[in-house]
Amino acid sequence: MPPASSVTLRQQRLGAELRKLRERAGLTSTAAAALLGAPQARVSNIEAGRYAVSADRVRTLARNYSAADEAYVDALAGMTGARQRGWWEEYRDKLPTGLLDLAELEHHATAMRVAVTVHMPGLLQTPEHARATMREAVPPLRPYEIEHRVSYRVKRQAVLFEGTPTSYTAIVHEAALRMGFGGPDVARAQLHHLLEMSEEPTVTVLVLPFGQTGFPASGQPITYAAGPVPQLDTVVLDTDHGCEFLDAEAQLQRYRSVLDRMESRARPEPESREIIHRIAAEL
Repeated sequence: MPPASSVTLRQQRLGAELRKLRERAGLTSTAAAALLGAPQARVSNIEAGRYAVSADRVRTLARNYSAADEAYVDALAGMTGARQRGWWEEYRDKLPTGLLDLAELEHHATAMRVAVTVHMPGLLQTPEHARATMREAVPPLRPYEIEHRVSYRVKRQAVLFEGTPTSYTAIVHEAALRMGFGGPDVARAQLHHLLEMSEEPTVTVLVLPFGQTGFPASGQPITYAAGPVPQLDTVVLDTDHGCEFLDAEAQLQRYRSVLDRMESRARPEPESREIIHRIAAEL
Protein backbone atom coordinates (compact mmCIF):
# COMPACT_ATOMS: atom_id res chain seq x y z
CA MET A 1 0.00 0.00 0.00
CA PRO A 2 1.49 3.40 -0.94
CA PRO A 3 2.51 5.91 1.65
CA ALA A 4 -0.10 8.41 2.75
CA SER A 5 0.21 11.78 1.01
CA SER A 6 -0.15 13.62 4.31
CA VAL A 7 0.03 12.18 7.80
CA THR A 8 -2.94 13.19 9.94
CA LEU A 9 -3.19 13.19 13.71
CA ARG A 10 -5.48 10.16 13.53
CA GLN A 11 -2.94 8.17 11.50
CA GLN A 12 -0.15 9.18 13.87
CA ARG A 13 -2.24 8.11 16.86
CA LEU A 14 -2.96 4.69 15.35
CA GLY A 15 0.73 4.17 14.66
CA ALA A 16 1.68 5.30 18.16
CA GLU A 17 -0.82 2.89 19.73
CA LEU A 18 0.56 0.00 17.66
CA ARG A 19 4.06 0.93 18.77
CA LYS A 20 2.93 0.89 22.42
CA LEU A 21 1.50 -2.59 21.97
CA ARG A 22 4.71 -3.83 20.37
CA GLU A 23 6.89 -2.37 23.11
CA ARG A 24 4.66 -3.82 25.84
CA ALA A 25 5.09 -7.20 24.16
CA GLY A 26 8.88 -6.77 24.41
CA LEU A 27 9.39 -6.98 20.65
CA THR A 28 11.74 -4.97 18.47
CA SER A 29 10.44 -3.61 15.19
CA THR A 30 12.65 -6.19 13.44
CA ALA A 31 11.07 -9.04 15.39
CA ALA A 32 7.58 -7.63 14.75
CA ALA A 33 8.32 -7.43 11.03
CA ALA A 34 9.48 -11.05 11.01
CA LEU A 35 6.19 -12.16 12.60
CA LEU A 36 4.31 -10.11 10.02
CA GLY A 37 6.39 -11.42 7.14
CA ALA A 38 7.28 -7.90 6.02
CA PRO A 39 10.38 -5.69 5.91
CA GLN A 40 11.31 -3.87 9.10
CA ALA A 41 10.76 -0.57 7.30
CA ARG A 42 7.09 -1.49 6.84
CA VAL A 43 6.53 -1.71 10.60
CA SER A 44 8.41 1.56 11.17
CA ASN A 45 6.32 3.33 8.51
CA ILE A 46 3.07 1.99 9.98
CA GLU A 47 4.06 3.15 13.45
CA ALA A 48 4.97 6.59 12.10
CA GLY A 49 1.61 6.85 10.34
CA ARG A 50 3.28 7.16 6.96
CA TYR A 51 1.50 4.09 5.55
CA ALA A 52 -2.21 3.41 5.59
CA VAL A 53 -2.92 0.04 7.18
CA SER A 54 -5.91 -2.29 6.89
CA ALA A 55 -8.12 -3.43 9.75
CA ASP A 56 -7.01 -7.03 9.15
CA ARG A 57 -3.37 -6.03 9.49
CA VAL A 58 -4.06 -4.16 12.70
CA ARG A 59 -5.73 -7.25 14.13
CA THR A 60 -2.79 -9.40 13.01
CA LEU A 61 -0.33 -7.05 14.69
CA ALA A 62 -2.44 -6.97 17.86
CA ARG A 63 -2.56 -10.78 17.91
CA ASN A 64 1.22 -10.93 17.43
CA TYR A 65 1.57 -8.53 20.36
CA SER A 66 -0.76 -10.61 22.57
CA ALA A 67 -3.22 -7.71 22.95
CA ALA A 68 -6.19 -9.11 24.89
CA ASP A 69 -8.43 -6.01 25.15
CA GLU A 70 -10.94 -6.72 22.39
CA ALA A 71 -12.70 -3.36 22.65
CA TYR A 72 -9.38 -1.54 22.31
CA VAL A 73 -8.31 -3.65 19.32
CA ASP A 74 -11.70 -3.11 17.67
CA ALA A 75 -11.30 0.64 18.17
CA LEU A 76 -7.84 0.56 16.59
CA ALA A 77 -9.19 -1.40 13.64
CA GLY A 78 -11.84 1.28 13.23
CA MET A 79 -9.12 3.91 12.77
CA THR A 80 -7.68 2.23 9.68
CA GLY A 81 -7.75 2.98 5.99
CA ALA A 82 -6.67 5.85 3.82
CA ARG A 83 -7.15 9.40 5.02
CA GLN A 84 -10.84 10.20 5.25
CA ARG A 85 -11.92 12.94 2.87
CA GLY A 86 -13.81 14.90 5.47
CA TRP A 87 -15.10 18.40 4.87
CA TRP A 88 -11.96 19.79 6.51
CA GLU A 89 -9.85 18.63 3.55
CA GLU A 90 -11.05 21.63 1.54
CA TYR A 91 -9.05 23.79 3.96
CA ARG A 92 -5.80 21.81 3.69
CA ASP A 93 -3.96 24.57 1.80
CA LYS A 94 -5.68 27.38 3.67
CA LEU A 95 -5.25 26.61 7.38
CA PRO A 96 -2.55 25.16 9.66
CA THR A 97 -2.52 21.37 9.85
CA GLY A 98 -3.29 21.46 13.58
CA LEU A 99 -6.67 23.04 12.92
CA LEU A 100 -7.53 20.32 10.41
CA ASP A 101 -6.49 17.68 12.94
CA LEU A 102 -8.78 19.35 15.49
CA ALA A 103 -11.77 19.12 13.16
CA GLU A 104 -11.05 15.44 12.45
CA LEU A 105 -10.69 14.75 16.17
CA GLU A 106 -14.02 16.45 16.93
CA HIS A 107 -15.67 14.51 14.11
CA HIS A 108 -14.67 11.17 15.66
CA ALA A 109 -15.08 12.11 19.34
CA THR A 110 -17.81 10.30 21.29
CA ALA A 111 -18.08 13.18 23.80
CA MET A 112 -16.26 16.42 24.57
CA ARG A 113 -15.61 18.58 27.60
CA VAL A 114 -14.08 22.04 27.26
CA ALA A 115 -12.99 24.74 29.68
CA VAL A 116 -12.38 28.37 28.68
CA THR A 117 -11.55 31.54 30.58
CA VAL A 118 -11.29 34.31 27.96
CA HIS A 119 -12.85 33.19 24.66
CA MET A 120 -16.14 31.40 24.11
CA PRO A 121 -15.88 27.70 23.23
CA GLY A 122 -15.21 27.46 19.49
CA LEU A 123 -18.21 25.21 18.84
CA LEU A 124 -20.53 27.71 20.55
CA GLN A 125 -19.34 30.91 18.87
CA THR A 126 -21.34 33.08 16.50
CA PRO A 127 -19.57 34.04 13.25
CA GLU A 128 -19.45 37.67 14.39
CA HIS A 129 -17.83 36.79 17.71
CA ALA A 130 -15.32 34.49 15.98
CA ARG A 131 -14.49 37.23 13.46
CA ALA A 132 -13.98 39.79 16.23
CA THR A 133 -11.59 37.55 18.18
CA MET A 134 -9.60 36.70 15.06
CA ARG A 135 -9.05 40.39 14.34
CA GLU A 136 -6.99 40.43 17.55
CA ALA A 137 -4.58 37.74 16.34
CA VAL A 138 -0.84 38.36 16.58
CA PRO A 139 0.58 38.62 13.97
CA PRO A 140 -2.52 40.06 12.28
CA LEU A 141 -4.48 37.84 9.91
CA ARG A 142 -5.37 39.09 6.43
CA PRO A 143 -9.11 39.58 5.80
CA TYR A 144 -9.35 36.47 3.60
CA GLU A 145 -7.51 34.43 6.25
CA ILE A 146 -10.05 35.54 8.84
CA GLU A 147 -12.92 34.51 6.59
CA HIS A 148 -11.38 31.08 5.97
CA ARG A 149 -11.09 30.55 9.73
CA VAL A 150 -14.60 31.80 10.45
CA SER A 151 -16.18 29.48 7.86
CA TYR A 152 -14.06 26.60 9.16
CA ARG A 153 -15.16 27.27 12.75
CA VAL A 154 -18.83 27.37 11.76
CA LYS A 155 -18.53 24.07 9.87
CA ARG A 156 -16.92 22.43 12.92
CA GLN A 157 -20.12 23.14 14.85
CA ALA A 158 -22.02 20.57 12.78
CA VAL A 159 -20.93 17.83 15.22
CA LEU A 160 -23.45 19.29 17.68
CA PHE A 161 -26.38 18.98 15.24
CA GLU A 162 -25.86 16.45 12.45
CA GLY A 163 -26.34 12.69 12.64
CA THR A 164 -25.95 11.65 16.25
CA PRO A 165 -24.96 14.90 18.00
CA THR A 166 -21.86 14.71 20.15
CA SER A 167 -22.34 15.22 23.89
CA TYR A 168 -20.68 18.56 24.71
CA THR A 169 -20.03 20.13 28.11
CA ALA A 170 -18.57 23.64 28.26
CA ILE A 171 -17.22 25.14 31.47
CA VAL A 172 -17.08 28.89 30.84
CA HIS A 173 -15.46 31.34 33.24
CA GLU A 174 -17.38 34.54 33.88
CA ALA A 175 -14.42 36.47 32.45
CA ALA A 176 -15.19 35.03 29.01
CA LEU A 177 -18.79 36.18 29.32
CA ARG A 178 -17.68 39.75 30.00
CA MET A 179 -14.87 40.20 27.45
CA GLY A 180 -17.14 42.03 25.01
CA PHE A 181 -15.39 41.11 21.76
CA GLY A 182 -16.83 43.05 18.83
CA GLY A 183 -18.69 45.57 20.98
CA PRO A 184 -22.00 45.40 22.91
CA ASP A 185 -24.20 44.20 20.04
CA VAL A 186 -21.89 41.34 19.05
CA ALA A 187 -21.26 40.41 22.69
CA ARG A 188 -24.99 40.41 23.51
CA ALA A 189 -25.81 38.26 20.49
CA GLN A 190 -23.07 35.84 21.49
CA LEU A 191 -24.48 35.49 25.00
CA HIS A 192 -27.99 34.90 23.64
CA HIS A 193 -26.56 32.25 21.29
CA LEU A 194 -24.83 30.61 24.24
CA LEU A 195 -28.17 30.47 26.05
CA GLU A 196 -29.89 28.97 23.00
CA MET A 197 -27.19 26.33 22.66
CA SER A 198 -27.45 25.47 26.35
CA GLU A 199 -31.03 24.36 25.67
CA GLU A 200 -29.89 21.70 23.21
CA PRO A 201 -30.28 18.22 24.77
CA THR A 202 -26.64 17.25 24.20
CA VAL A 203 -25.09 20.61 25.18
CA THR A 204 -24.35 21.64 28.77
CA VAL A 205 -23.04 25.11 29.66
CA LEU A 206 -21.72 25.67 33.18
CA VAL A 207 -20.45 29.03 34.43
CA LEU A 208 -17.53 29.40 36.80
CA PRO A 209 -18.27 32.81 38.37
CA PHE A 210 -16.00 35.47 39.78
CA GLY A 211 -15.63 35.02 43.51
CA GLN A 212 -15.28 31.25 43.30
CA THR A 213 -12.33 30.39 45.52
CA GLY A 214 -9.62 28.32 43.89
CA PHE A 215 -8.96 27.69 40.21
CA PRO A 216 -7.39 24.33 39.29
CA ALA A 217 -6.09 25.28 35.82
CA SER A 218 -3.62 27.62 34.13
CA GLY A 219 -6.29 29.47 32.18
CA GLN A 220 -5.55 28.14 28.68
CA PRO A 221 -8.48 26.61 26.77
CA ILE A 222 -8.78 22.84 27.30
CA THR A 223 -10.67 20.34 25.17
CA TYR A 224 -11.02 16.74 26.31
CA ALA A 225 -12.19 14.56 23.41
CA ALA A 226 -13.36 11.08 24.36
CA GLY A 227 -12.51 8.25 22.00
CA PRO A 228 -14.38 4.98 21.44
CA VAL A 229 -12.40 3.56 24.38
CA PRO A 230 -10.68 5.50 27.18
CA GLN A 231 -7.20 4.60 25.88
CA LEU A 232 -7.94 6.66 22.78
CA ASP A 233 -9.01 9.87 24.53
CA THR A 234 -7.17 13.05 23.57
CA VAL A 235 -6.54 16.41 25.25
CA VAL A 236 -6.18 19.52 23.11
CA LEU A 237 -4.58 22.65 24.51
CA ASP A 238 -5.22 25.83 22.53
CA THR A 239 -1.96 27.78 22.75
CA ASP A 240 -0.64 30.93 21.11
CA HIS A 241 1.50 28.77 18.82
CA GLY A 242 -1.33 26.44 17.80
CA CYS A 243 -3.06 23.29 19.00
CA GLU A 244 -1.12 20.91 21.22
CA PHE A 245 -2.42 17.33 21.33
CA LEU A 246 -1.76 15.11 24.37
CA ASP A 247 -2.58 11.42 24.75
CA ALA A 248 -0.22 9.92 27.35
CA GLU A 249 -2.21 8.24 30.14
CA ALA A 250 -0.69 10.46 32.83
CA GLN A 251 -1.68 13.56 30.86
CA LEU A 252 -5.20 12.29 30.26
CA GLN A 253 -5.61 11.53 33.95
CA ARG A 254 -4.33 14.97 34.92
CA TYR A 255 -6.73 16.86 32.66
CA ARG A 256 -9.66 14.65 33.62
CA SER A 257 -8.98 15.66 37.21
CA VAL A 258 -8.62 19.35 36.28
CA LEU A 259 -11.94 19.35 34.42
CA ASP A 260 -13.65 17.38 37.19
CA ARG A 261 -12.56 19.98 39.75
CA MET A 262 -13.58 22.90 37.52
CA GLU A 263 -16.96 21.33 36.86
CA SER A 264 -17.53 20.73 40.58
CA ARG A 265 -16.92 24.44 41.28
CA ALA A 266 -19.09 25.73 38.44
CA ARG A 267 -22.71 26.72 39.00
CA PRO A 268 -25.48 24.25 38.06
CA GLU A 269 -27.17 24.70 34.69
CA PRO A 270 -30.18 26.81 35.83
CA GLU A 271 -27.99 29.17 37.84
CA SER A 272 -25.45 29.34 34.99
CA ARG A 273 -28.21 30.44 32.61
CA GLU A 274 -29.28 33.12 35.07
CA ILE A 275 -25.73 34.48 35.18
CA ILE A 276 -25.55 34.62 31.39
CA HIS A 277 -28.98 36.32 31.22
CA ARG A 278 -27.87 38.92 33.77
CA ILE A 279 -24.62 39.76 31.97
CA ALA A 280 -26.43 40.01 28.61
CA ALA A 281 -28.94 42.43 30.15
CA GLU A 282 -26.10 44.64 31.41
CA LEU A 283 -24.70 45.20 27.91
